[in-house]
Amino acid sequence: RPLNTQESNSSVTEFILMGLTVQPELQLPLFALFLLNYTATVLGNLSLVNLICLNSHLHTPMYFFIFNLSCIDFCYSFVCTPKMLMSFVLEKNTISFTGCMTQLFFFCFFVNSECYVLTAMAYDRYVAICQPLQYTTVMSPKICGLLMFGSYLMGFAGAMVHTGFMIRLSFCDSNIINHYMCDIFPLLQLSCSSTYVNELVSSAVVGTIIILSSLIILVSYAMILFNIIHMSSGKGWSKALGTCGSHIVTVSLFYGSGLLAYVKPSSAETVGQGKFFSVFYTLVVPMLNPLIYSLRNKDVKLAVKKTMKRITAE
Repeated sequence: RPLNTQESNSSVTEFILMGLTVQPELQLPLFALFLLNYTATVLGNLSLVNLICLNSHLHTPMYFFIFNLSCIDFCYSFVCTPKMLMSFVLEKNTISFTGCMTQLFFFCFFVNSECYVLTAMAYDRYVAICQPLQYTTVMSPKICGLLMFGSYLMGFAGAMVHTGFMIRLSFCDSNIINHYMCDIFPLLQLSCSSTYVNELVSSAVVGTIIILSSLIILVSYAMILFNIIHMSSGKGWSKALGTCGSHIVTVSLFYGSGLLAYVKPSSAETVGQGKFFSVFYTLVVPMLNPLIYSLRNKDVKLAVKKTMKRITAE
């Protein structure tokens, strides 16, 4: 039978998002805090994207990847935060079935893509430190373009699988999502049909992404570490660590909070913990990335000075 509309396999036409907390005294302070976070995320990522576009000395493979990371974080902030902010001020924060599935799709797409972009960045750092003479050949614009195309394609495929299997499920009576967004596990808890296949598919897709990207990142850094140990000069050491430091911080924050949010027993007490940790990688990491890549970075500081000079000269 056709499954192109929610009515064909679900009596639920809209969901109610519970939000981050139900405590009334926390609603206003949290609204102010996350509005500030949202503004910082949008402005930070937009500023970094513009800086990279406007300054030719930043037109390198590393900044091409940072540009893509900022674009993902910028778009990503529009997927979760507006609905979350609404849950702090509205009595009942509803989302239609179609809206919920759309949010789920884009959430999965941007999270998956970010995993692969961070993986491509680890490979870029490996080539820069371990094969500096071949760097321009290995990391040519064509290769960088293909790596990003592959990242978005894999992200799209993962999101299609997650959303496609979610649409197959039936949602009958309960429509209250214990979360601030339409995430996989809170939705699976509401379904009145068997979620066994969905759980299996979700675990397989997420497991593949984590294992594949973690393996490439770990191998890249093992090779970098091996190379650094064999460097005789202290200058080489500091340069290598300087180029990798920002990426290591970003990867640790993103993967650490993601694993804490999902790799856990699914009991009632851990739902709150899951929500707390998901705040980190959906809201905190996209805000911190532009800071991580600009505060410790001479190239970005130079680009800011040049851009400011240009603006004041006009």
